Amino acid sequence: MSSTEEPEGEEQRPELCDLCGAVICNDAQVYALVPDSSAIHSVDARLDGVRMVTACSPDHLAELQENYRLRPFVDEELWVGKIARALNEHAAGLTLERLAEMTRLSLVQIDRAVVWQNQRFRQWQERLH
Repeated sequence: MSSTEEPEGEEQRPELCDLCGAVICNDAQVYALVPDSSAIHSVDARLDGVRMVTACSPDHLAELQENYRLRPFVDEELWVGKIARALNEHAAGLTLERLAEMTRLSLVQIDRAVVWQNQRFRQWQERLH
């Protein structure tokens, strides 16, 4: 089996366009990386803040890229994701200093991320009541 083949017994799922949802046939898909502060890679911090998008045509790819270009990039949102990844790896918890070391964030950035997350939580709570 070559590295591009699917493992035996696994069905290859078709690609879907991230803009229109169309099934993409005949290897017509196009890809790009776009800035997205909500995108946190599960293990590689170098890929944080970018999202891979798939489109059925260059026109749809250009529209996706424009949509993400217009979306605000919120540093605090990115930092919350980095903090969450570090905490998920250490169920017993981390000291603030160790958290800063693991996330490569400053103590000020961690504080701003926590404030941002708490504000979002309060807004969510207010919508419920």
